[in-house]
Amino acid sequence: MNNKPKILCVVGARPNFVKIAPILAALRDAGRIAAYLCHTGQHYDADLNDTFFRDLDIPRPDANLDVGSGSHAVQTAEVMKRFEPVVDAERPLAVLVVGDVNSTLAAGLVAAKKDIPVVHVEAGLRSFDRTMPEEVNRVLTDQISGLLFATEPAALENLAREGIPAGRIRLVGNVMIDALRRQLPSAQPPEKTLAASGGRPAGGYAVLTLHRPSNVDDPATLGRLLRTIAEIGRDLPIVFPVHPRTRARIDSGNLGGLLSSSSFRVLPPVGYLEMLGLVAKAALVLTDSGGLQEETTALGIPCLTLRDNTERPITVSEGTNTLVGNQPDVLAAAYAEFRRSGGKRGQVPALWDGRAAARIAQELATWLGFPAA
Repeated sequence: MNNKPKILCVVGARPNFVKIAPILAALRDAGRIAAYLCHTGQHYDADLNDTFFRDLDIPRPDANLDVGSGSHAVQTAEVMKRFEPVVDAERPLAVLVVGDVNSTLAAGLVAAKKDIPVVHVEAGLRSFDRTMPEEVNRVLTDQISGLLFATEPAALENLAREGIPAGRIRLVGNVMIDALRRQLPSAQPPEKTLAASGGRPAGGYAVLTLHRPSNVDDPATLGRLLRTIAEIGRDLPIVFPVHPRTRARIDSGNLGGLLSSSSFRVLPPVGYLEMLGLVAKAALVLTDSGGLQEETTALGIPCLTLRDNTERPITVSEGTNTLVGNQPDVLAAAYAEFRRSGGKRGQVPALWDGRAAARIAQELATWLGFPAA
């Protein structure tokens, strides 16, 4: 490994793990570049982290910064402080970051200030909502990156509008879908995941995920959402793996009683293979997650996104995604339309073919000056 050119790959949160897994595998298969993996510890639940690493066949990190929780400023600063010595010790040819979490921007800033090229996977995605911390992370990371890998054509337009030279951008497809295609045969059957909560509903079910501040931080908004979804659940049972952040808001808002109805099958946070199995067999997904918008499009599962905007517009224009926001009447109407029509089916976008990571490995090697012999 020591005689190969080295890049430093950074992950910090569970969505990052899904994105980095196929990239590490593709780099290993290509054999021209060595990858050093640094986990910042932004998501610090050891049990769930271990589950994701195992499910996705990710090697143990070469470094773990153990940053943990904190405000956005504290977390970003702590990643920078702890990441800099790793960069100094490893002296990589480039630092590769994925997605849009605080670790993405923090690691990119450290590399850029040391004149080390930054490579951003999932570049150019925009919700145009600057109240979302992820949007700020996306825009700034793209501005300091030397090589930008995009998942969809709209991202190219966004980057061009922001002044990023076309020569730095590559449209390669979606590594999230690489991971999905690779792991789908190993997905845990819903029957097993739901065994402890009454088993798989005989007439089908919907999957719900909620964690965005706009949906869960205000008790009144969260309560209205849960009441509307409980009504939906009287017709189509709701499988709800509850995010720790959401659980805390439910408890502090005294909303736990809403989850005790027969509408919900409440689960603790689940691993990647459990969630993949649940979503693949669902009749419908209700979510505010970016990744699930993409995965449902790839799987052909109708998705109602509980947001007013999306940084993944191709899931709406070509895929199975419908934006419904968090207003009860709009959500109820969208569910009625799903019941009437069977839901949006769409198509799988171009280059979402399971080969995005291989294209990244090829482009990265060429860009660094190590093309195939």
